[in-house]
Amino acid sequence: MQTSIVESFLNTPDGQEADRILRACTHCGFCTATCPTYQLTGDERDSPRGRIYLIKQVLEGNTPTERTQYHLDRCLTCRACETTCPSGVEYAKLADIGRHLVDQNVERSNREKAIRFALRHIAAYRHRFAFVLAMGRAVAPLLVGPLAPLREKIPPRREAIAAPSERRHARKMLVLQGCVQPAAAPNTNAVAARVFDRLGIDLVAAPGAGCCGALNQHLSQRDQALDNARQNIDAWWPYIEDGAEAIVMTASGCGAEVCEYGHMLRNDPVYAERAARVSELTCDLSDALAREDLSGLADTGNGRRVAYHPPCTLQNAPGLHDNVAEILAQAGYKLTHVSNSHLCCGSAGSYSILQPEMAGELRQNKLTSLAAGNPDMIATANIGCQLHLEAKAGMPVRHWVELLA
Repeated sequence: MQTSIVESFLNTPDGQEADRILRACTHCGFCTATCPTYQLTGDERDSPRGRIYLIKQVLEGNTPTERTQYHLDRCLTCRACETTCPSGVEYAKLADIGRHLVDQNVERSNREKAIRFALRHIAAYRHRFAFVLAMGRAVAPLLVGPLAPLREKIPPRREAIAAPSERRHARKMLVLQGCVQPAAAPNTNAVAARVFDRLGIDLVAAPGAGCCGALNQHLSQRDQALDNARQNIDAWWPYIEDGAEAIVMTASGCGAEVCEYGHMLRNDPVYAERAARVSELTCDLSDALAREDLSGLADTGNGRRVAYHPPCTLQNAPGLHDNVAEILAQAGYKLTHVSNSHLCCGSAGSYSILQPEMAGELRQNKLTSLAAGNPDMIATANIGCQLHLEAKAGMPVRHWVELLA
């Protein structure tokens, strides 16, 4: 499409990227067929095509309003639209630019500011999150009446298992500990480390690595997201120089963000080269395991029925590859059919907190599809999806690697 971006913005890296992305869009509407929010509301402004026009208007000098912000906020950034776009429009990158620009010009309510501040300063720090989670579990019995819905946000306690405590192998790969996952689902990385240990690989967590930056990125705190990326690159780099084969992501939401480090820091003269290398080494847990001999896992599943929910980040992020279904089948599990598996469950990082009504409707639709095949359990590949689905599933919801224990 033709563009007339204001010159002052066009002469910036974001402006040039936005112009490139907009010019690729032909307004064909193929994206609406796979957009979860448009499927629910039927409102063009809740579709990728509509949001592209909202962003285009702002870039061309129109003043954004609270309504502009409202419809951009309702985007899940699931990137399903990118998979059906015949023109290769990089919608997610444009959405980040547009939301950042709108948030600079539209004041949020004090309530919204407080929630977003808490998310960024608690959920993005694993020790802070662990403390708040412990406090939440302690007061959970007191959450009654109008406060009762808050209990579903508190993950159940899980009996933690031990990961290998020593490095014993010549081969090593890095793993990101994550922010929410260590406290809410500690067995994910522990089981992953055990599986890799059986394959002759040490799975190493660099102590200095922290939040991947996705939360800051999608809440329009892009400078902080870049700082998160730099911190992780600094933490990982000595291990990479020492021969780490890959950076393994056990949460696909984090993986989708780390895969973008090369792009995010492309204009940073100090970090650009290392960021590109980090993105190149980053892979999903299922991708890393698919390269190994997994014949020893053949009898693990014993025919149990599993409904697999592939997170949007694993389906749609171009830097990740989903091999989960194949691995579970190889391990002896029976995968049930799940209709509309491309649609988001409504978790989408902080989305389930910021947009609870839309997230709840998407979750119910997803759980209906997952339960249709009468599975014994639900498996997924992202901590956000796991916690969101588990709150209402009525059956066990696990990270898929736990099924290999």
